[in-house]
Amino acid sequence: MEKTAQRIILLESQDFKKFWQAKGPFKYALTSREFPPVLLEPEEWIFSDDMNALLKELMQWDKRKMKFVQAPFNRKKKNILKPESLSPWRIANFPEEWEVAECSSFTPVGYLTEAVTEACTSEEKAEVEAAFFEHLARDIETIGYVLLSPEPILSPATAYVGEYLKEWMTDEAGS
Repeated sequence: MEKTAQRIILLESQDFKKFWQAKGPFKYALTSREFPPVLLEPEEWIFSDDMNALLKELMQWDKRKMKFVQAPFNRKKKNILKPESLSPWRIANFPEEWEVAECSSFTPVGYLTEAVTEACTSEEKAEVEAAFFEHLARDIETIGYVLLSPEPILSPATAYVGEYLKEWMTDEAGS
């Protein structure tokens, strides 16, 4: 079964709460921390029970026809020097919007860093893909997003849904 993600614009905390109760609960929710948002509309959220599906939806993976490919400096090509921090993988059709993002998972144009592949036991595409999305999930808040989960499964920086909603409602009440 294919794992999916849903995009929706939610202007107020009440909208979020109603959506969460009617369609959820979801394991993950993501929105932009910055304005203007990158790869999202203002006040847009992405919900999913699968982290990879959520991140692919954010990156517009299918729409952009993205895929993991060997970088030109892969280990099989001995005549091309490999930059020290990069892995022999990149993502084709990488979002241009992230080319200025500082992230330990990737560089501009979608080259994956060795931080992603250092834990891989092989250079199989499926293992590299899994490692990338796991690493990106840990880095997502550093590139301008808020990632919510029902419990702190990724890192202490990840916000709980309940805590985020309380803070949002408090902010709205004070406005």
